[in-house]
Amino acid sequence: MAKKSISFRPSRDIPSLAGRVILVTGGNSGLGKQCVLEYARHGGPSQIWLAARSLSRAGEAADEIKSQLAAPSRQADIRLLEMDLSSLASVRAAARVFLAEAARLDILMLNAGIMAVPPGLSKDGYEIQFATNHVGHALLAKLLLPALEKTASASQPGVDARARVVCLSSYGHVSAPKPEGIRFGSLRTEADDLGPYGRYGQSKLANVLWTRQMARLYPQFTFASIHPGVVRTNLMNNATGSSCAVRVLGKVATKLVTPVDQGARNQLWASVATEGIESGEYYEPVGIGGMATELGRDMDLAEKLWDWTEKELEPWIE
Repeated sequence: MAKKSISFRPSRDIPSLAGRVILVTGGNSGLGKQCVLEYARHGGPSQIWLAARSLSRAGEAADEIKSQLAAPSRQADIRLLEMDLSSLASVRAAARVFLAEAARLDILMLNAGIMAVPPGLSKDGYEIQFATNHVGHALLAKLLLPALEKTASASQPGVDARARVVCLSSYGHVSAPKPEGIRFGSLRTEADDLGPYGRYGQSKLANVLWTRQMARLYPQFTFASIHPGVVRTNLMNNATGSSCAVRVLGKVATKLVTPVDQGARNQLWASVATEGIESGEYYEPVGIGGMATELGRDMDLAEKLWDWTEKELEPWIE
């Protein structure tokens, strides 16, 4: 029997966010941009940080978001944060800017990602999809732990003291290589024996497993990984590692699937829900848990990924 989706409408179900500090990666387009818009509509968050690779595109997105807001929400404090997730130096620099200007962090939305791009390595020598979808986000969250801790210890009336970290995974984690799930030997090579979707799948599986392990190690916060559904975004347009036929079919399919304003509901729900959410769980739209693959529930693999990630990030943690 199919599990029932939770009824969630942002206009009705997002509470007042007054006093909150929120950071959204990939906030200049698609799901991230929609999340910034919805947050700005609800109670005047203290700060909404819109992180993107390009400051000019981030600025354009912020202007467009504000143009869609009714007064007085139009005065929302949307701050721009330049960050390239494929560069650990860029991630560290962005974290320093945020920590210097923000007194707390209530919602960390790890939204940005890439899919099925051609084989390549990041600036730090990691397989590019794994670097962008997992390694960069893991470093960002690690560096922002002090701000999350401040939220937990703050005593601000009317503000939930339990910080949230929401990580966008995907149903695509089912395409992670079998039986190992993550081929650790492939993470610093351009070898393409996995193909674009196998590489994507293991990066999305990493999101699911990392979230589970973070929930285990940091019980004072709430963590969730989510699948947004098949949403009409630019993700398929940028999937240039796919064959031409796959890209054409993908572009046709995106005209038939969920629009962005509906696609953002699962991650918005996970960021504010007070009932029905279990820290560390993977959710499909909206709020349907227990849907991860067997590999996505493998805590031995989660610990192995955690140990690998910690070792790789050690030089970037001060």
